[in-house]
Amino acid sequence: MSGSNILVLIPAWNEASRIRPVIEAFRGSLPVLVVDDGSNDDTVAIAREVGATVEVHPQNMGKGVALSTGFTWALEREYEAVLTLDADGQHDPEEASKFIEAYERGEGDLIIGRRNFREMPLYRAFANGVGTLMLSQAMGIRIYDNQCGYRLYTRRLLETVDMERTGFEFEVEVVVEAVAAGLKIGWVDIRTIYGVGKKSYFHPFHDSVKFIDMVWVAHKRVQELKKHNQTPNN
Repeated sequence: MSGSNILVLIPAWNEASRIRPVIEAFRGSLPVLVVDDGSNDDTVAIAREVGATVEVHPQNMGKGVALSTGFTWALEREYEAVLTLDADGQHDPEEASKFIEAYERGEGDLIIGRRNFREMPLYRAFANGVGTLMLSQAMGIRIYDNQCGYRLYTRRLLETVDMERTGFEFEVEVVVEAVAAGLKIGWVDIRTIYGVGKKSYFHPFHDSVKFIDMVWVAHKRVQELKKHNQTPNN
């Protein structure tokens, strides 16, 4: 796998039973940073045992904060790009090369994994499908998958976009911020993996309200761009 100046960033919270093979998949190819978000199991010990560098939050602060910690760490060490994936096995590490190849071809400052919604549980497929459609309409460009956490962020994006977010909404807001900043978004098709034995922390009502608020923010950002005679990238 090429991309020696790319860091693999894995946010983790109580993933001792699942994180080992995810880290091991990158052994000998790419450096791995695990940001442990206040786990009370053996996540930290296992991550270090299999060769990852580990940053630890003393308490759980949310996925967005864990990602922000990792991005700051990467920028301080002059990495040119950061590849993020989940610790629970929902993202296939063998597909990392797709992101790196797209990055090396210059296909985007933010490259996002595109899942097949038809292969998801029905309630997740519905939520993702409707959410993606709403965000696409609000922003005036085609968004294929607004919440997938398997992504590659370039240094340019990390130095441009506000990364101070928390929770699941982080990944949606980064898309909004990237488009508002005129940065290009690229897409790669990835496997859709469910059934990894992990409890979902998605709260349908509360999280849906937050998502609708973000769609409204996205719409306002696009209108601001139009006022300045700018057009979001396609």
